[in-house]
Amino acid sequence: MSLKFKSFAALALSAAMMFSVAACGTTDSGDAKSDSKAKNTTVGYDVSTIKKDDELAKLAASAKPVKDGELSVGMELSYAPAEFYAEDGKTPVGYDVDMSKAIAQTLGLKPKIVSSMFDTIVPSIGSKYDLGIAAFTKTPERAEEIDFSDLYETSAQLLIVKAGNADTYSTKESLVGLKVGAQKGTIQSQLIQSALPESELFELEKYPALALEVQNGNIAGLVVDQAVGEALVASSNGALEVSNFTFTAEEASFGKSVVIAKGNEDLVAVVNEVINKVTADGSYQKA
Repeated sequence: MSLKFKSFAALALSAAMMFSVAACGTTDSGDAKSDSKAKNTTVGYDVSTIKKDDELAKLAASAKPVKDGELSVGMELSYAPAEFYAEDGKTPVGYDVDMSKAIAQTLGLKPKIVSSMFDTIVPSIGSKYDLGIAAFTKTPERAEEIDFSDLYETSAQLLIVKAGNADTYSTKESLVGLKVGAQKGTIQSQLIQSALPESELFELEKYPALALEVQNGNIAGLVVDQAVGEALVASSNGALEVSNFTFTAEEASFGKSVVIAKGNEDLVAVVNEVINKVTADGSYQKA
């Protein structure tokens, strides 16, 4: 299934303080520290109406990971408004976080959110993590390693530039020979290479750090999902803006899915049940 991505400007504003600092020191161990002052603006998903018939109950029971009653979920927690830290700098919030809670609730498990570098999550699915929920785009390359759930979002891609450069960098020709940034290991890196082959790919581990590179004039811009791009702009105190550059639908319309270890069809089915419910009843859009 596919869900047209909506504008998240209001939520982006509430996440503004999250992006006023450089990337936090996040490690695979989850010992992340953040100076984030972002508010917890998430609303949560109501999964109480998911049909609890005998078939689904058996499915959930067979899908449960046996790890002290926990569902371990790998996330990259500097990606507001999808996943980030609340104002205490410790509590994960965002609509991807709420999705993990809804899945855990349906399984009768406690969600365990583990902060990780984005490009380390997929290789750790099935060993370190039961699921990965970090705005993962479904690609043939990743499908060789893991299984995907149904889509829960389709996101447009934005080019974020320094304020005043929206028209300057509005065509592919204007970006020839210039550095364009993306988070390491993401579909955006592949997009820059395929759609902007005459530009130079510039990668860092975190988008807040990339935003600073744009603000400082070290790179022409960065490519990112619409909601996160809007958050970066809203939090930049006027230092960033969305370029008038547009990727075509053929180049960039990426569907987001939960990633799951191969061979656990029951868990995939339960995750899909949750996704179908929260996207159909409007609670995902509300978040």
